[in-house]
Amino acid sequence: MTGNEFLITPLAATSFDSQALAGKHALVTGGGRGIGRATAIKLAQSGCRLTLLGRNQSNLQAVCEELRVLTAIDASYLVADLADAELLEKNLQGVNEEINILVNNAGIYRTEAVINHDLNSWREILEVNLTSALVLSKAFLPGMIARNWGRIINVSSISGKSAEAYGAAYSASKFALIGLTEAMALENARHGITVNAVCPGWVATDMAFEQIGDQQWCDLTGLEKDQALEITKLSVPLMRLVEPQEVAGLIVYLCTQEAAAITGQSLNICGGMTIQ
Repeated sequence: MTGNEFLITPLAATSFDSQALAGKHALVTGGGRGIGRATAIKLAQSGCRLTLLGRNQSNLQAVCEELRVLTAIDASYLVADLADAELLEKNLQGVNEEINILVNNAGIYRTEAVINHDLNSWREILEVNLTSALVLSKAFLPGMIARNWGRIINVSSISGKSAEAYGAAYSASKFALIGLTEAMALENARHGITVNAVCPGWVATDMAFEQIGDQQWCDLTGLEKDQALEITKLSVPLMRLVEPQEVAGLIVYLCTQEAAAITGQSLNICGGMTIQ
């Protein structure tokens, strides 16, 4: 023995390994587009089985077909309205209980000034962005605890750390989602379950482009509609929007064994918009 043998140990499958998440089963909400779609693809490329959840059946079907072509994985999907917590709980009764990775990605945004905020809109945003994460976590945590392994990733936002004007409900829901993340992390760490939040900034998704192109948002923020996208890019030190697959890469890393010591964290991925 040279004394160095103990320093050389076989490496486990890395986050870039096609089998890093083999044998795992993930459920991704909002899986029909944007960050959810990108996350589903990266999870499948890591060997993970997929169940997608969302309210647009055609989008979910399209992503499932895409996964089959790209990875030969036959993903399933569930059409559900995350704005109705009681109905969501009922719909989950038919979902595979073996799910051990949960990505709470679904979210909605509406531009509204606090002074005349519609209460129904407020409630719907909180239901989709926050309450659905609780309902889904309650559904799958018992199985994760029984298996002594699990990963929950909540997609919050940098607006969940620093409030966004004219998006009070969105910011409130994302702040609260970080609080829920921290509480669940503390409660479940001893069971081999990690719970983290990722906090994107401006990401090149349909939802972001819809917000940037919304005339009411432009009027309230003082931006010219035809220049709003370029001005938004200028607010990002990288001088571009973050790509959905870049957010997905962070999410998938947090699901791997390499990230087993990371829990209760809210990680920014925003091109340098915030330095924390």
